Amino acid sequence: LPLSFAQTRLWFLEQMGGLGSTYHIPTSMRLRGELDRDALVRALDRIVARHEALRTTFAQVDGAAEQQIAPADVGFHLAEHDLRERADADAELGSIMAEEARAPFDLEHGPLIRGRLIRLAADDHVLLLTMHHIVSDGWSMGVLTQELGALYGAFRRGAPDPLPALEVQYADFAAWQRRWVEGEVLREQADYWTRTLGGAPELLALPTDHPRPARTDHAGAMLRVELDEELTGGLKALGRRHGTTLYMTLLAGWAAVLGRLSGQDDVVIGSPTAGRGRREVEGLIGFFVNTLAVRVDLADGPTVAELLGRVKERTLGAQHHQDIPFEQVVERVAPARSLSHGPLFQVMFAWQEMTRDGGLALPGLEVGRVGAAPADVQAKFDLSLNLRQAGDRIVGSITYATSLFERETVERWLGYLRRMLEQMAADEGRPVERLALLSADERSRVLDEWNGTDAPYPADACLHELIERQVERTPEATALVFEGELLTYAELNARANRLAHHLRSLGVGPDVRVGICLDRGPAMVAGVLAVLKAGGAYVPLDPGYPAERLAYMLADSAPAVVLTQARLRDRVEHAGVPVLELDADVPAWASMPSTNPGVEELRSHHLAYLIYTSGSTGRPKGVAIEHRNAVNLLGWAGSAFGDGELERTLFSTSLNFDLSIFELFAPLARGAAAWLVDDAVALLRSPADVTLVNTVPSAMCALLDAGALPSSVRTVNLAGEPLPESLVQRIFAETGVERVCNLYGPSETTTYSTGVAMRRADGFAPHIGTPLQNTRVYIVDRAGEPVPVGVAGELHIGGAGVARGYLGRAEFTAERFVADAFSGQAGARIYRTGDLARWRPDGTIEYLGRMDHQVKVRGFRIELGEIEARLREHAAVRECVVLARQDAPGQTRLVAYVVGGETAGAEVLRAHLGQTLPEHMVPAAYV
Repeated sequence: LPLSFAQTRLWFLEQMGGLGSTYHIPTSMRLRGELDRDALVRALDRIVARHEALRTTFAQVDGAAEQQIAPADVGFHLAEHDLRERADADAELGSIMAEEARAPFDLEHGPLIRGRLIRLAADDHVLLLTMHHIVSDGWSMGVLTQELGALYGAFRRGAPDPLPALEVQYADFAAWQRRWVEGEVLREQADYWTRTLGGAPELLALPTDHPRPARTDHAGAMLRVELDEELTGGLKALGRRHGTTLYMTLLAGWAAVLGRLSGQDDVVIGSPTAGRGRREVEGLIGFFVNTLAVRVDLADGPTVAELLGRVKERTLGAQHHQDIPFEQVVERVAPARSLSHGPLFQVMFAWQEMTRDGGLALPGLEVGRVGAAPADVQAKFDLSLNLRQAGDRIVGSITYATSLFERETVERWLGYLRRMLEQMAADEGRPVERLALLSADERSRVLDEWNGTDAPYPADACLHELIERQVERTPEATALVFEGELLTYAELNARANRLAHHLRSLGVGPDVRVGICLDRGPAMVAGVLAVLKAGGAYVPLDPGYPAERLAYMLADSAPAVVLTQARLRDRVEHAGVPVLELDADVPAWASMPSTNPGVEELRSHHLAYLIYTSGSTGRPKGVAIEHRNAVNLLGWAGSAFGDGELERTLFSTSLNFDLSIFELFAPLARGAAAWLVDDAVALLRSPADVTLVNTVPSAMCALLDAGALPSSVRTVNLAGEPLPESLVQRIFAETGVERVCNLYGPSETTTYSTGVAMRRADGFAPHIGTPLQNTRVYIVDRAGEPVPVGVAGELHIGGAGVARGYLGRAEFTAERFVADAFSGQAGARIYRTGDLARWRPDGTIEYLGRMDHQVKVRGFRIELGEIEARLREHAAVRECVVLARQDAPGQTRLVAYVVGGETAGAEVLRAHLGQTLPEHMVPAAYV
């Protein structure tokens, strides 16, 4: 005898092992009163005799499973326990119940239904019944309790079996199902599901509290759900207006919440159906339940009314094509299979329209329930929401996989569902993506509490004024060190002042730009300060850049003058801009005053510098940073780093990168020294006594590899790239560094916006910290609404560091710099970073990568930056870039360009991608 399709799937899963009690169907009842044991045993025996499914076992013959049915007189397997004399009867009862719930079934030898009768007193018993899902389902439990009540009552009276004979048995259904599915009659249904589910995401990427295990363990927990009378009435009224049942309305709300949590506008939810479309099988015990995969379209910002219409259409279509077994749908859609999650969907929604009967009624007995222990809850899916109507309320439960979620997370999500449903009932014309998920407390936490960064700073001061004040305090202190040359604050200030007075005579003033194309050295630093003192804004032009990029930057920034050196003149003079050679034998400014120019019209809202983006996503754009932006950064640096840390700060970064702002100005604003070198590895050639190194992770790796990090370094700032845990561990293991700071921030928000300091004893912090001084961070969804904790969204940055915008690029400025809708400050703006991030429960921020560097394939997200970071960790890899290319619909190619060892890239890709990609994404070749 063949198995049904559902039985075949369950049998296969059992052969793989690891299911435990996941597919056990237990029930327990407290029987108070005079129990007729013989009538109970006869009734149970008779039920087993009536239903062949309960006498069935499953043997493997020639590699395939077959049903084998035992004789009708095999009886019911009932174990009995007498606890009347036990002082610890309650504890023993709990132990027996736990043992019964967990005890395995043997599908080959049976029995697949069993029970225990526990006597607590002469008039107090507990009956435990357990069936394996392969021979039963939820409807079957109703059949069993109905028949048990009828048979017990008859046998107790001495009457014969009152139940009519069954017309068919489950094996007949299984054989009929096989013939029906294999014929032509289901072609139309199969075509429907193939069309409907084709291209659907294979994974609903909910934000989990724990990494998804390689193999589902089915451990679960349960929470109760209740919607009050007012909300239930509102949902009913909403359904009446749009012709949707409560099931459809609740499914729409559940899908909307899942879409917001996952960031997906294509959500597939499983939904069970009784699978008893024929009258002959209504009274049978067996595994009939079928599962429908309902695909909900949330794209294009539907209103509540529009979403209800979409869900109604999909639900009716699914129900009209519900005869084809779910197993056949999976076979035809052919999704990638994984042991870590179910195929087609991972979240279930079950609506119980009504119970089949009123529960078990045994004459002469009061029947009550005995609850199962929470440890016995099994999670077949990531989440299973089970609801029903109870009077004027909607009640039920949600079961969740404890390997993925914490209780607090699921409780919070239930709150989101309740708020979503309340707003749907109240405003059916509003776009679903605009309905608020967060409670008032949560919204206040992510918008205000975690952005409580207000701190005083000299907002009216200009960048160079901070240094001039320091010159007055410590004129003879060392300000700059370069290749053995030391400049005091007074010397550096005088040199810069003379040049500044000359620049003033050339017309340099507020918002006038001055190019700087100089070799690294004291002249470069004096030139930067001179431009600022003259009231202008400096434009870095790295002489190592290609001629084409320099020409573009000169044309775009249109400086009034360019500061350079004789050997570099040919790199900038073709731009038609006046050029000053700072290494001239007798410079024109040699006799200028050494006093501070004191530009009266200069204010903190004027430009301090213009720094160009990389151009990786288009033409490079000049980011216009005002004095007050940079002054706030230095205010934070002054409070975050002690004098001892900044005392001798390494200045190794090119002026064209905004890390240089910290390296140059943070020490000079505090009376410390900037230790200037050509590049970080130059420390190996010229040993330095620096205390703080500020660089990118890849450069720090090079420093460690070269043994070039001075033993005097106590603080390391790392930014600009994802920071791997292995690098932090290596720094602490190989050096005397006491603190590693992971800092994050785009140029558009002035160098650094968030950060975390890691000390040796603390270890690695897998996040980018919290907002820095006078910085506000928002993580928002597509509609610009704050996302819940743990949910991925775009990172927006507001506060004192937000730049003026892009020079001469009004359209891009308007796109990326927008009004701050959350701070409550008039005129406040935020910068849309294009970075993906999420809040962690402790208020720290987890960086997830660039939104334009995310490759999404059937619900899976691959972060290119993570692959790049892994490649850079390899000893032989010097540089790399990973790109994604869409070859064809549904076909994405990842290409890694690696500079280094001949086979290093292939080794890393094999090791990393092979572990992180789902089974269906196998690297095709390594070059």
